[in-house]
Amino acid sequence: MQKLLIVQVAALGWELVQNALSAEKNAQSKSRASRAQSLATELSFQKAESFFPALTCTAQASFRTASPPHSHGMIANGLFFRDLRKVLFWEPSAALVEGERMWEKFRASAGNIRGRQRRVGMMFWQQSLGEKIDLVLSPAPIHKHSGGMIQDCYSQPRELYQRLAKIVGGPFNLINYWGPFASRPSSDWIVDATCAMMRERDLAPELLFSYIPHLDYDLQRHGPNGKRAAAALEVVLGYLARLRDEAKANGYEWLFYGDYAIEAVNRSGANGGAIFPNRRLREAGLFETRAIKKMRYADFFASRAFAMADHQIAHVFTRDENATAATRAALQDLSGVEMILNHDEQQHFNVAHPRSGDLLLIAKPGAWFAYPWWEKKNEAPDFATHVDLRNKPGCDPCELFFGWPPPSVSQNTAKIRGTHGRPNESVAWTTSLQLATSPRSLLDLARLTKVWLDKQL
Repeated sequence: MQKLLIVQVAALGWELVQNALSAEKNAQSKSRASRAQSLATELSFQKAESFFPALTCTAQASFRTASPPHSHGMIANGLFFRDLRKVLFWEPSAALVEGERMWEKFRASAGNIRGRQRRVGMMFWQQSLGEKIDLVLSPAPIHKHSGGMIQDCYSQPRELYQRLAKIVGGPFNLINYWGPFASRPSSDWIVDATCAMMRERDLAPELLFSYIPHLDYDLQRHGPNGKRAAAALEVVLGYLARLRDEAKANGYEWLFYGDYAIEAVNRSGANGGAIFPNRRLREAGLFETRAIKKMRYADFFASRAFAMADHQIAHVFTRDENATAATRAALQDLSGVEMILNHDEQQHFNVAHPRSGDLLLIAKPGAWFAYPWWEKKNEAPDFATHVDLRNKPGCDPCELFFGWPPPSVSQNTAKIRGTHGRPNESVAWTTSLQLATSPRSLLDLARLTKVWLDKQL
């Protein structure tokens, strides 16, 4: 009976791994090689082109469906619901991902497992709640009306989280998963829980998806080069070696891949590579705000255009064709923008979907899109200084830093040292599977994995 462990590693870029391998060659000439260098060689990584946009939710939706965003609809980490006139980021519902899952035939087959279906499990993948699988584990805190939150994880079956927390040695700490304290302990817990899941004979799924987050935090904070990047990579490679060994010990094949690569931010200028499309749209009279206690809140009902910023891409939604033309004219010369694509042009990048923006912005290398529409600090909405994944109409990497006074989060975009999202990023992957051909891209890899799963029927 064949079993498979699939682990998506945030920010495991090809160049990052190659830097470690190059360092090994230099170190070998001096008769000394670091653990990271040895592991990079041992794991035998290969190169693949990332999905586009090169973002977490897009990559996970694309892999599980073995299809591009124009098919599954996760065109970014967030979505604009036109009927609600509201942006929602990091929504957990599996129903947001359209299309057939790669495991459907595999799971439906009883094989030789005592007449039952093969089990599928998903740990810490976005859009996993309500997925038609057997095991789910995902952070799901309760945000209290009075402020603050109650930390918790959603799990199916219900007792799964408590069972794993007992084995791992305590509950999952969401503070380490995102925000100024985001760090290695989040990955430690997930790796421990993934290993424990493979060992649980009565629950262990035949196909298990997991995720390693923390490399991304260090590379966005400190950039993809230098000692801190190398140290973070060494930790990740140690995780992968451990997961590989656990997989072998428990009868699993394994597949590890990076979802995107982090590139260094161009730090020239006061904003450190950040582009502010909503400021430009506000200046052009296309983006409207409401003044509430001197703070400026977005008015998506009155706005003729706004940008949903997500690292190196931004979906721009407009009211009508006239607004689209005016928006293109307003953004055409915005510094840092490499491409402005209408729906027809988005088809070339396989991202044209009813959820996509009327225009799609792609940043130049080293640049990234920030969501703010204000310039004066006292105009910032109250959520700007908080870790707030629900009210911000865009990803905010500044949440990885403290602002002043603590415990507020930073609004200083110049602190960001690494970013991602552009087309044709190169990521690293490795597997124990015997694939039919050598994949050129992650989409190829997903499709070949589905072929492998279908052959296990």
